[in-house]
Amino acid sequence: MNATPLVVVVTGSECTGKTTLTADLAAHFEAPSSPEFVREYLDAKGTPLGADDVSPIARGQMRAEDEAVASASRVVIKDTDLMSTVVYSRHYYGACPDWIAEAATARSADLYLLLHPDVPWVADGLQRDAPGERAEMHVRFRRQLEDSGALIVDIAGPWETRRETAIDAIARALIRH
Repeated sequence: MNATPLVVVVTGSECTGKTTLTADLAAHFEAPSSPEFVREYLDAKGTPLGADDVSPIARGQMRAEDEAVASASRVVIKDTDLMSTVVYSRHYYGACPDWIAEAATARSADLYLLLHPDVPWVADGLQRDAPGERAEMHVRFRRQLEDSGALIVDIAGPWETRRETAIDAIARALIRH
């Protein structure tokens, strides 16, 4: 058995059920989870995000992830990670600070569950693109993960199928870990 926990990231474009699936998986595996830090940051800031916010968001994301990993024994589930910060920084601002891109690769998870944008878009009050942007962002996420050499499992279909596919992927990864 590995002395470090299996690190799983639930990722993908906006409004694809990442936060809900993260909570379901953490409960199922009785595992700690880390939140998508940008939600907390945006609530505290109260104004639209800009390029100057990328570094503080990345640092907050890393702190949240590190806290969850420190409390894990077998598996930890992350609601996004620095890869997401890289993707969105490049999308919104045309670039991402090198230190964040390097940290994202260095901190790469053992398994990425890439959620497809094939479920209804539901507004959640956060600063978001629009339903029409999800397909383009999905391609950006896939490219970023592939370029980093990440192990990706596609999560698509109805909610229950997504949950079952994710549970099965983590169970298989735990056997190999």
